[in-house]
Amino acid sequence: MNKQEQVIMGFRDLLNKMILINKDKMEDSLKGFKSSEVHCIEYIEKNEDSNVTKLAESFYMTRGAISKMTKKLLKRGLIESYRKSDNKKEIYFRLTEQGKVIYNIHEDLHKEFQERDKAVFEKVTEEQLDSMISFVDKYRKHLDAEIKKQDLDIKLDKRES
Repeated sequence: MNKQEQVIMGFRDLLNKMILINKDKMEDSLKGFKSSEVHCIEYIEKNEDSNVTKLAESFYMTRGAISKMTKKLLKRGLIESYRKSDNKKEIYFRLTEQGKVIYNIHEDLHKEFQERDKAVFEKVTEEQLDSMISFVDKYRKHLDAEIKKQDLDIKLDKRES
């Protein structure tokens, strides 16, 4: 296996292990919620004027799938919709108090997981972290270009029809 394959396999292995280790605690603390719903709540809280289009782009899902999910979250009283006075057409979302409770549980879990993993990061230098961040940014930009090149966002839209 060459170094490039080692990096990709290492990322995949890390992600799978994080999911495995965090899964039970997440599911116990956020019973009755799908991961996608919790991450939708997180996105809405962290991004002002969230709408179906922004959510779909962020999660690489169709607008139809996001619309279905937000309707479910609206019905459960976790988010509310609003319109801006200067744009009566577009619908935006924000969390309700109930939604903020779910958001805070999720954030607390992330903090707990970061604390658990702190020992590893304490041994990594700032220079090493900067190098890793730089690599991840370059790889992300490359994949963004591939998505555009392959016209994948248009294919996502076509699946809605």
